[in-house]
Amino acid sequence: MEATATITDPIVSVIVPARNEEISLGDCLASLVTQAGITFEIIVVDDHSTDRTREIAASFPSVRVIEADSLPSDSAGKNSIAKNSIAKKWTGKNNAVATGARAAQGAWLLFTDADTVHLPGSLARAVAEARENGADLLSYSPEQIAVTFWERAILPVVFAELARQYSPAKVNDPLSPIAAANGQYILVRREAYDAVGGHAAVAENILEDVALARAMKSSGRKIRFRYAADAVRTRMYRSFTQLREGWTKNLALLFPNPGWLAAKMLILWTTLWIAFLLPARNWWLDPISIFWAIVLFYLFERLRKANFPTSDVLWAILTGMPLFAYLLLRSKRAHSNNLVIWKGRTYSGEDHFGADVSDNNRPIPKIAENKIAAPTTAGRSL
Repeated sequence: MEATATITDPIVSVIVPARNEEISLGDCLASLVTQAGITFEIIVVDDHSTDRTREIAASFPSVRVIEADSLPSDSAGKNSIAKNSIAKKWTGKNNAVATGARAAQGAWLLFTDADTVHLPGSLARAVAEARENGADLLSYSPEQIAVTFWERAILPVVFAELARQYSPAKVNDPLSPIAAANGQYILVRREAYDAVGGHAAVAENILEDVALARAMKSSGRKIRFRYAADAVRTRMYRSFTQLREGWTKNLALLFPNPGWLAAKMLILWTTLWIAFLLPARNWWLDPISIFWAIVLFYLFERLRKANFPTSDVLWAILTGMPLFAYLLLRSKRAHSNNLVIWKGRTYSGEDHFGADVSDNNRPIPKIAENKIAAPTTAGRSL
């Protein structure tokens, strides 16, 4: 059964894929339904949840709740999601957001995760920002909320390295091959989304946000990416198990040489502690102490780019770097074995692991070279 809410000619369709999100979905929707300054609709796509996700979504009268289609089979399943979906093995999230996109009416689509909280007025400001910058795709990196030991130790390291790998200046430069987006917040013009094939064009990709950004940039369309604590915040993982599975899924795809990066993290962290533990006669004059201070300063400058509080940055320097190295190697192993588990689904085989950050090292081709077919009927054949 489908819960519906009628919005007349919405400018934005907000699409929230949700699979067992009873803990966070209520706060997310509460922050969305109170947005002002623009007409919008909210579509929650229940991705076959087994908890109270659908019940929570349906408790918001203005929210439309739909069920995600069954995952398309190799013959495109019952979805019949355009010809370019044939023989593709869709990921669960791609299938859910594509389901939402087919039901959407807005000229802009906002794909946002169920664990996000949106600041008042941020939706209208985001559309205005995209228009002012001529961006077909605008993606925000949310403020990350870290609570537990594991979050505070690991997340600053992860996001600092992501900031180095995906510099917004390079991502936003049309001449740079670097493309990126954060799947927690992707605002895209519907016409451009349809033209590159939408999520059907990246159906197999576990790292669908980066793949979609690259498809947009490859087609000559402008993308804009930035850190946006002024618009949205999120708490991604609430346990070490969730954090481990989430980053195992992503890290080897996000970094071109995860093994080398893991070794580098361990060398830097070990060097810091060796220099600290070596005896020194006069702390403020001894060469070892000076060297330790230099290493500490370097690591602090490297990690503060993650936009976490200073206390979390220092905690991550002391404890998080070897944990990040462990996750990198775990992710590398999982992807080498072509086997990733996420949200109760197992992704195996090479089909799901073909689009990673190494694509960003190549010049941007024309859209025809990417074999991205534009749908024949805009907005309904994604």
